[in-house]
Amino acid sequence: MNARTEPQLLSRISNRHLDALEEEAIFVLREVAGAFERPTLLFSGGKDSLVLLKCAEKAFGAGRIPYPLLMIDTGHNFPEVTQFRDLRAKQLGAELIVRSVEDSMKRGTVRLARPDESRNAHQSVTLLEAIEEFRFDALIGGARRDEEKARAKERIFSHRDSFGQWQPKAQRPELWTLFNTRLAPGEHFRVFPISNWTELDVWQYIEREEIALPSLYYAHQRPVVERRGLLVPVTELTPPREGEQVVNRTVRFRTVGDITCTCPVASPASNASEVVAETLLVDVSERGATRMDDKTSDASMEKRKKDGYF
Repeated sequence: MNARTEPQLLSRISNRHLDALEEEAIFVLREVAGAFERPTLLFSGGKDSLVLLKCAEKAFGAGRIPYPLLMIDTGHNFPEVTQFRDLRAKQLGAELIVRSVEDSMKRGTVRLARPDESRNAHQSVTLLEAIEEFRFDALIGGARRDEEKARAKERIFSHRDSFGQWQPKAQRPELWTLFNTRLAPGEHFRVFPISNWTELDVWQYIEREEIALPSLYYAHQRPVVERRGLLVPVTELTPPREGEQVVNRTVRFRTVGDITCTCPVASPASNASEVVAETLLVDVSERGATRMDDKTSDASMEKRKKDGYF
């Protein structure tokens, strides 16, 4: 193999791999449309949900996605992401439903232990309220098994009981892409079409499909402080603590969530190709490297998922 043909061969192999993942995601998205009466697609404007939306566009066509998009807004989201969310939904002609944790707080169904507590974990309450309001029977999400240990236990079609809770030992087998979608009254499914993708797959797909993303995913200057091995962005919601030194760093976000719990990483990567090259070298998951709320055992993802979290 000469130097000229090697990159071409690697490109073909990569494309075959991405084609297989895309085909599986499209199959699952169409299966949801055929098997459920009131599905919805969870759409935050983050990279995974944008990849999922691209697959839905390919599955059904722009302006023809047969279910609404649903966003659970903490009120502490990065404005660049929510603006991009609204723009992308408008471009596709998709119905966008937004429900807010702040509204749950006004109703008294969410109560913070302290004013500066992260609202991220409380999204499960607002999500369950939205499920009851619209009687959703399937919620399509962009979670992947490589993100962390609890998500690795998920099925593609993940059953939730009438309380919206996840029981990992009671999940249904999925053999030969046959899915048991039967539901009792009040139950629903969380469906994860890109379960088998990795962070690298996502970025390779973003590069191949030229998927536009919020600017936060690429290198930019931002004031941060170092805290517990993380680069914490300095904002009104996350001010520096006593003794912490604020420095300007060139950073990007590997994952984007609530401002109060999401951290960037140092990076000069300014486009998808450069992010792919960086991702090939990382040995810590994006959540492990960037999420403050995943650092404490009492806020474990498995406990949250059992309580109804995404």
